[in-house]
Amino acid sequence: MDIKNKTVLVLGGWGLVGNSVIRKMLPEQPGRIIVTSLKKEEAQEAVAHLKKTFPGYPANFFIPWWGNVFLREEYKEFDRTEILRDPIMRRNTMRDTMEELTPEILESSSLYKLITRYKPDVIIDCINTATGIAYQDVYTTYKTLKNRLMAKPGNDELTAEIEKLFCTMYLPQLIRHIQIFYNAMAKAKTQIYFKVGTSGTGGMGLNIPYTHSEEKPSRVLLSKSAVAGAHTLLLFLMARTPDTAITKEIKPAAAIAWKRIAFGPVRKRGKEIELLDIEPEMAQVLGSEYRFALKNKIPSSGKPLQSVFIDTGENGIFSRGEFEAISAQKQMEFVTPEEIADNIIFEIKGGNTGHDVINALDNATLNPSYRAGYMQHFAVNKMAELEKESGIDSVAFEMLGPPRLSKLLYEVYLISKIAGTMKAAAGYDAKKLSDGCFKLISEDKELTSRIVSIGIPVLFPDGKTLLRGNDVKIPVQTGNEFLPMDQKIIDMWANDGWVDLRKDNMSLWKKRLKELMEEADAISDDDSSSLHVRTKSYWNNYEAIEPGRVVSWIFIHEEKGKRIKG
Repeated sequence: MDIKNKTVLVLGGWGLVGNSVIRKMLPEQPGRIIVTSLKKEEAQEAVAHLKKTFPGYPANFFIPWWGNVFLREEYKEFDRTEILRDPIMRRNTMRDTMEELTPEILESSSLYKLITRYKPDVIIDCINTATGIAYQDVYTTYKTLKNRLMAKPGNDELTAEIEKLFCTMYLPQLIRHIQIFYNAMAKAKTQIYFKVGTSGTGGMGLNIPYTHSEEKPSRVLLSKSAVAGAHTLLLFLMARTPDTAITKEIKPAAAIAWKRIAFGPVRKRGKEIELLDIEPEMAQVLGSEYRFALKNKIPSSGKPLQSVFIDTGENGIFSRGEFEAISAQKQMEFVTPEEIADNIIFEIKGGNTGHDVINALDNATLNPSYRAGYMQHFAVNKMAELEKESGIDSVAFEMLGPPRLSKLLYEVYLISKIAGTMKAAAGYDAKKLSDGCFKLISEDKELTSRIVSIGIPVLFPDGKTLLRGNDVKIPVQTGNEFLPMDQKIIDMWANDGWVDLRKDNMSLWKKRLKELMEEADAISDDDSSSLHVRTKSYWNNYEAIEPGRVVSWIFIHEEKGKRIKG
């Protein structure tokens, strides 16, 4: 496509990727670019910066737009927490998501209005959609609601329906399924896991003509495809996990047929379809309303529906007409189970069919690059320079998570301020390290504030005193006013997200640093090959402590969080 003079819409244009896309797009001479972001100031800032950087373009070439594309136009500038607190906005948002897609819902959408207003020829979507949706955190909502239902029993029917809703939510079920699979296979030492997946639409697109309701395509059908896609991505992650089963998936993008062809009773969900004993005289005159339940139920004839059918296994029984329609060229068409089985066996035996979706994703995803590896050195050095200029060390903000990352970074940072070098820290007395860190926390108010203000409490050396801010990351808020606490729980929380100044934790840090140095010392000075990365030189010959590097080593060795594909 020739981009020249075309209208380009960049969703998430303020962000890192979106901004880069816009810059790379300019040599193609588009007619105008709509730059969107969640917040007004972000969109306007992005456009102002682009106009300043590229002054030769017309005044209306860069157009800012802002708002939440997942919400209706009138709510697009509201924070989600405000919407969820307001009964009317909450119900409208729930309706916009869960009801059948009507013209009213469609035309009220901020995304629909954006696209139909500017009529872009090209749309580049740089919004992290998965993060925007998933981080609304249904699990916290579940905990809060569960506590309220248990605290105020009353409307049993409403309680039952809410519980059913949580039981039928797709993603939590899928995630738990994968968690159980992963842990079970790890314990059983399973060597290979092969999934036969689905596209959800038999290889067809959103224009699939046969569906689950009047809506085309239906939300139920799209939910199936969405879950299938989420399943594949979870398997993609499992395939990137060390010390677990080799993970593969084949995803037939066609109908699967067949198991048998026969004449006999037609069954649906395991039960024979009964023929009704109905007469034309039973027809009703249509009035002003339609009732789902008949006043007088039509009796059964006592006979089953019998016909010629083709049994396609899990997908059900089809008539000749149904099968001929969906399997015709340019429809679903079909693939035989024997072909699927042949592909699976060939892959398990080490062959390469080209149909393993996980392998295809591996080859198609954008992995870490040489350029980025080179630039990492520049970025870290630039930040170090700014640390010196500002006089403030950049340790942790608790943006990334888990809290354990921030906790470990601040602990080793405190140790570096006391001991100075890695060698000195490894040889330091654990009690003196504990006392020194406590003294630093007690005297440096700004440092202490930086730690607790990001939600990381500090456990004093006595193991009984906790310095914390208004909000804490660990323990996770469950909707309760308080939680029971004993020594075991304190140890668990301290491990997960508290800066722990106790002597035993300092002994653990000494052990870590010794193991780290022993690992590097085991690499011969004569070995200048490309085999090793974390050499003595990497650790500055132990004459300094770089918190980020040390914690990455801990994540690899203690957390078993090593990346295996690059």
